[in-house]
Parts: sequence; structure tokens; C-alpha cells
Amino acid sequence: MSKPNGTGFGRIIKAADCSRKGFTAAWVNEAAFRQEAGLTLAAIPFAWYLAADFGHFAILMGVWLLVIIVELLNSAIEALTDRVSLERHELSGRAKDMGSAAVTSALVFVALVWAAAIWQKFS
Repeated sequence: MSKPNGTGFGRIIKAADCSRKGFTAAWVNEAAFRQEAGLTLAAIPFAWYLAADFGHFAILMGVWLLVIIVELLNSAIEALTDRVSLERHELSGRAKDMGSAAVTSALVFVALVWAAAIWQKFS
């Protein structure tokens, strides 16, 4: 059975191109993604200042990367739901609300990790 995206190194190249398209689509179409990406970039110097070592820096930035990942998945759920139908439907609303709740949960995780780092730095 032949694979539609090929095999080996060619598949990796095609997968990378799909990822580039996904990031571009999120940037162009999703204001929340742009805001969270901006916050992630803005957090880099603060994370460097707060971090006790590189591992700590990685954790501080890793939680922001988690927000980006969850936002991409939420945006994919929303796009697919809208593709199926723009009609209001209880299940469509539930899917979108759960995606939003996942993003909110990731942001709460950021707040907790960063609060702990700030507490540790200044106490």
C-alpha cells in the first residue's frame, strides 16, 4: 500500500511543509494565536531573568509552548466544526467550549508556574 505523503526523508519534508502551512494559517486567521505567540516571545527575557538555570528556563518557556500547542488544537477543532456546519448545534458548541476550556487550563498552568518562579526569585 502506497503512502500518500511518501516515506522516509520525503515524508519528513512534506510533514514540515504541512506544519509551516498550519502555523501560517493560525497566524493569519486566529487572533488568539497571534496574542499568545506574542506573549510567548515577550516572556523569553523575563524567563531568562527569573530562571535559576537552563532547566528552569526551559520549564518557564515550556509552559508557554504548551499554550501554543493547545491553541493550535483548539483552532483546528473550531475550523473543523465550522467546516461541518455553521449552524448552531449543541455538540458543535460543546466541542468549541471544551477547546476553549483547554486553552484556559493551559493559561492557568502558565500562571501557576510563573507565580512559583517569581515567588522563588523574590522571597
